[in-house]
Amino acid sequence: MKENKITEGVIWKQLLAFFFPILLGTFFQQLYNTVDAIIVGNFVGKEALGAVGGATGTIINLLVGFFVGLSAGATVIISQYYGARRVQETMKAVHTSVALGLAGGVFFMVLGMALSPWALQAMGTPSDMLPHAITYIEIYFGGMVFNLLYNIGSGILRAVGDSKRPLYFLILCTILNLLLDLLFVPVFHWGVAGVGLATILSQAVSAILILIILMRSDDVYRVYLKEIRFDFYILRNIIQIGLPAGLQSVMYNASNVIIQSTINTFGTNTVAAWTAYGKIDGLFWMIMGAFGTAVTTFSGQNFGAQKYHRIRKSVRICTAMAMGTAFLLSTVLYFWGAYVYQLFTNDNTVIKIGMDILHMMVPFYFTYVCIEILSGTMRGTGDSLIPMLITCIGICVLRVVWIAVAVPYWHSVQTVIISYPITWAFTSILFIIYYLQGGWLRKRIQRLGFAPEEKKKKHA
Repeated sequence: MKENKITEGVIWKQLLAFFFPILLGTFFQQLYNTVDAIIVGNFVGKEALGAVGGATGTIINLLVGFFVGLSAGATVIISQYYGARRVQETMKAVHTSVALGLAGGVFFMVLGMALSPWALQAMGTPSDMLPHAITYIEIYFGGMVFNLLYNIGSGILRAVGDSKRPLYFLILCTILNLLLDLLFVPVFHWGVAGVGLATILSQAVSAILILIILMRSDDVYRVYLKEIRFDFYILRNIIQIGLPAGLQSVMYNASNVIIQSTINTFGTNTVAAWTAYGKIDGLFWMIMGAFGTAVTTFSGQNFGAQKYHRIRKSVRICTAMAMGTAFLLSTVLYFWGAYVYQLFTNDNTVIKIGMDILHMMVPFYFTYVCIEILSGTMRGTGDSLIPMLITCIGICVLRVVWIAVAVPYWHSVQTVIISYPITWAFTSILFIIYYLQGGWLRKRIQRLGFAPEEKKKKHA
């Protein structure tokens, strides 16, 4: 196995070296749907803009988010085995993960195509958006195997410390997506069907490229087609760690389904504004997600290497960097967000509603930081159940209760929006308390039989 800088190098340098490729990769992944929204918003109309975001985005995130959360268990297992230099277990975990991606892709393709039209109607999607939304989401789920294979493949590479090559593939395929959008929509006039086809074709290219890289690797994570099968002991461990994260994603997105259904009651202009805000807001989520992914892999490899002091130090460093980024981004979006809205639409009513939403949300971004960093750290050690429960109670349940109790009395977009900072702040407090009491790490060490660090061990 090659030298592992994550368990040996200077912590802040390794976090940043890992963070930036993940951030850029997430940016280009987010750009897939953002480009779709920009193209249809300008060339088709606000009904199509709402159709490629809004309810369709919520349903896609609900199903795909569950699998991505589940596959996070694979990333954790691989990073721990790789950090501990356990060659055979690493190889089995890699091939089990690829098998999981294939099986999951077929399952969610069938489920998504079968249930999405009903779900869109049940969520109260406006009638002028519904045909566009059904067309887009059925095409999107038709290419789900490629989506999940890419996510599994990039997760394997990130688990072993390689966050650059997934970035390169995303840059290439995002450019391809843009070119296909411009061909299929303004030239061929295929509308939302065109952006859906462009997206799945681009995802297919990225999945194929990342599989080629894995099949040609000279390290222990090389993929052999004939070895792609489930190792049920490893699969059980993946599910034990990943299932809580998957359920957390489902609960999170289920609460978003309820919120989206509530937003739909305010009409097409508000739905379009909410969709555009979601794309702008995605900038914050991809940054926080990149910090969370970086600290999860860092925590997992150092946990496997039994270097627990590096885990604790990475939390302090990563939290400081994420807080600074949240304050900076909040300031920029608060004062200059209107210019970004103009990328999506020139409808003044939509822009005004969108800016009202943005001004209520971005000043409170900092309240979310501890949720991402602390839950990512704990997940890296294999502790995913309690973080899932904290998130589900603090964010999902509390948010649904707010929508059910407050919105009927004060039926406004502002009442819906305020549920976000309230639940972020409450959940962050719960995570801080759980992290500081320290039992989460001691239990994971005892469960895996790892020896405690020597008291006089030199800190990195």
